[in-house]
Amino acid sequence: MDPTRTPIEAVRSVGPDAIALDIETPVDFDARPGQFVKLSLDVDGERLSRFYTLSSPGVAESFEITVAVDPEGDVGPRLAALEPGDSVTVAGPLGNAYYEDEPRTTVLAGGPGVGPAVGIAERTLDDGGESAIVYRDDDPIHDERLTALDDAGAAVSLLDEDEPMTAAVENALAGTPDEQVFVYGFADFLDVATDALQAAGGDPDRAKVENFG
Repeated sequence: MDPTRTPIEAVRSVGPDAIALDIETPVDFDARPGQFVKLSLDVDGERLSRFYTLSSPGVAESFEITVAVDPEGDVGPRLAALEPGDSVTVAGPLGNAYYEDEPRTTVLAGGPGVGPAVGIAERTLDDGGESAIVYRDDDPIHDERLTALDDAGAAVSLLDEDEPMTAAVENALAGTPDEQVFVYGFADFLDVATDALQAAGGDPDRAKVENFG
C-alpha cells in the first residue's frame, strides 16, 4: 500500500514507557501478525519515519502497533501525545517474518518484540493452533494480554533481562515438524535468543527473525 494518511483510534499505555496505537485500517491494507509498517508524521516541517511491527492478531477494522517510548526520542513521545482523530501516514505492510497459518508457533521476544509475539500467539489460538512465548524484559509490556494468553492455553514464560534463556526455550519448543519459531527484538537480544534456540535443540536457520535495530 502506498503511503496513506490514516486516523488514530486510540492511544493506550501498555507498560513502562510503552504505548499501543490503534490505527484505522486503510482501504486495501491487508497484513499478517508479525509484518511491519512504515509510520510517518510531520514535526516542525520535517517528516520523520519509523518502522513498527503489528501487535494485533488481525487488521479487519483497525490494527495495533506497540511503541517503546524513549522520553528523549524524536518520534516516540510525539506518538504518545497523539489523541483519537489525529492522523499519521502509514505505508506497507513490509517484512517476511510473519505468521502464515502455522499450526504451532513459538515466539522468542525481547523488549518491544513482545508486540508481534502476542499478536501471533493470539492469532494462532484463534485459528485453533498451539503457541508458546518466551519473553525477556525487566519491565514487561502487554502484561494483561500475556496473562490472558496463558489462561487460554498458550505457554508463556517471562524472564528477567539478564536471565539465561536456554532452559525456557527448551521447555517452550514443541519439536514438531509443523512448529514455526519466531524471534523479535533488538540485535543483542537476537544473538542471545538464537544461541539459546540452538542450545535447546532448535534450528535457528528455520526461525523467522526480525531485527529491531
